[in-house]
Amino acid sequence: MDLTKEFPRSVHEQVHGLVQIGRTIDKGKALAHGNVGEYHYNCPMDVAVFTFLGIDHEALLEVIKTAKSDDEIYAYVKTFIDKKSAEEIARWNQEWVTRKPEGESLEFFLNLRNQIAPDRTDVLAWADLLDLDEKRTVPVRETANA
Repeated sequence: MDLTKEFPRSVHEQVHGLVQIGRTIDKGKALAHGNVGEYHYNCPMDVAVFTFLGIDHEALLEVIKTAKSDDEIYAYVKTFIDKKSAEEIARWNQEWVTRKPEGESLEFFLNLRNQIAPDRTDVLAWADLLDLDEKRTVPVRETANA
């Protein structure tokens, strides 16, 4: 994974039914290979999924560094995902893809949105803004409050 030439997966993409973790793995793979670019492994979004799953970010990075295939990495994270109920995962996924900026991050969010898509005031969640920034299609939402 070379994040100086391509984007990590969307927050929305699922690994073993869970959003965010695939993107986190992509950033870990890029960091392990020295080409993470402008991305940050163990950023606040990664920390949230690590906390939800009970994964130590250093331990996952070590698995990423030594894995011979993606299947080994996915098998490792699956042991943590399997400890969550279907309801917990569904709730996490829904909350995570609709998570809105709060506090200090709101100003950063609005500035970035205004730079990349000033006409998309319907984009209120981080997952959608990252998709827009990475040139993915984001459906137009009904609500436009920010």
